[in-house]
Amino acid sequence: MMTVEGHYIDHVPPEHILFVAGPKGTVNALYGGLMSRRAKARAVAGTVVDGRIRDIQEHRDLGYPVFARDTSTVSPQEKLHVGEVNGPVTLQSDERPEIVIRPGDYLMGDVNGVVCLPQHLAEKVLALIPSQVEADERIGVEIDNGGSFAETSRLYRVGVKKARDL
Repeated sequence: MMTVEGHYIDHVPPEHILFVAGPKGTVNALYGGLMSRRAKARAVAGTVVDGRIRDIQEHRDLGYPVFARDTSTVSPQEKLHVGEVNGPVTLQSDERPEIVIRPGDYLMGDVNGVVCLPQHLAEKVLALIPSQVEADERIGVEIDNGGSFAETSRLYRVGVKKARDL
């Protein structure tokens, strides 16, 4: 764990992902547009919030990537405070086993959501991706040309590597 003087946003290293979490059920926004302005100025790669954010349009206008569970117009001031910096965070989820994000894990996000790749599994998982991407691309072409999903999946997913293959 790391302690910081001042505000946490002033200490996020360039090219890192900022992960912010709050107590489950918090209705306040944990993150807003001013935080994105500072993060962008520090060359932070993006922000993931396990909770609510506000100022959506401001984030978009900045072109700064922010992903969150939900939105709120309520400020976090006087209700929430920084509990830990650069420590493990358990996601607000009823999933079992619990999902923990640790410093050094890889976070990737797009319009579909955010994925956490634990650092200790990265090499193994990355070895699986090329065959899966190639299969999906081939299946997509076949479907565009009138092929059925079932038939093309059966044909092209045969050689796809799976976790058990590692």
